[in-house]
Order: sequence, then C-alpha cells, then structure tokens
Amino acid sequence: MAGEKTENNQMEKAMDAPLEFVREGNQFLSKCKKPDLKEYMKIIRAVGIGFVAVGIIGYAIKLIHIPIRYVIV
Repeated sequence: MAGEKTENNQMEKAMDAPLEFVREGNQFLSKCKKPDLKEYMKIIRAVGIGFVAVGIIGYAIKLIHIPIRYVIV
C-alpha cells in the first residue's frame, strides 16, 4: 500500500515537470523585451571585441608555437 502511494506520487511529479517547465518558460519570455538600438549596439560592440581578443590570443599562441615546434623536431 505504501509502495503504491510513492509510485503514484513519483508519477505525478514526473508528469508535472514538463508542464512546470513550460509555465516557467512562458513567464520568462513574457518578462523579456527587445533591446533598443543603443543596447543592441553595446552588445554588438562587446561581441566584436571578444572575437578580436580571442583571435589575437590565438594568433599569438600560434606565433609562439611554430618556433617551438621546429626546435623540438
């Protein structure tokens, strides 16, 4: 009898999880707003700086790695 209650409770939790996820997702989306032009430009600038920084770091590592590779071989 007690085992049946826990199984039933677990089934209810398993069935409620997707519904709760969808409900919370809808609440989140209703609170979101589109960025205005100023905010959008700040995002673009930050992403662009990130791309350039990662590219410079990668290029510097490659420049350092090429001579080391020839010394080892």
